[in-house]
Amino acid sequence: MRTILVTGFGSFPGAPHNPAAALVERLARQRHTNFRIIGHVFETRYDAVDKELPALLKKHKPEAILMFGLHGRAKTVRIETMARNVLGRVRDASGYLPRSSAIVRGAAHMPMHSPASRLTRAARRAGIAAQTSRDAGKYLCNYLCWRATESGPRSATFVHVPPIARKALRRGSRKLTPAALQRAASAILAEFAACLGSGRMRP
Repeated sequence: MRTILVTGFGSFPGAPHNPAAALVERLARQRHTNFRIIGHVFETRYDAVDKELPALLKKHKPEAILMFGLHGRAKTVRIETMARNVLGRVRDASGYLPRSSAIVRGAAHMPMHSPASRLTRAARRAGIAAQTSRDAGKYLCNYLCWRATESGPRSATFVHVPPIARKALRRGSRKLTPAALQRAASAILAEFAACLGSGRMRP
């Protein structure tokens, strides 16, 4: 059976609760007719990505990777379309601070092989605001975008999610709730699987 690897990140400085981890755990329990879903949550560390991503690709041989991460300033779900060759001056969850300002020498960016527009529409149909983005930041989310894209699966897609309200909200509130985000993530995964199954992986 063909495999989709679904990943998220755990907590990191400034974000003691990362909704991406819970999303991945729930998505990994879903069943799809033509695909096996493998879930994995990275600790928010550069060395975790460097060690665990190659091991996951070797073990599971996924046809595609669907990645989730938290964007603390985002107002909508963002489907990233570009991996940028940059590293920010921000420590990871272990305290490590990158010395270089670039991931590799030479390249500026890499387009991600993702049906981004279709995934954006799927999230909107699920009832939440979503948009495509060409800027995945300078932290671990962008770093994973780069490493996953260069690894060569058929498709590598990254979904940035905004902060969510963890407590019950009054009627009429427009804040994103865990339940709403989970519905959108499920819709994105379903559309991603449909695109893989049909071979329509272009935006």
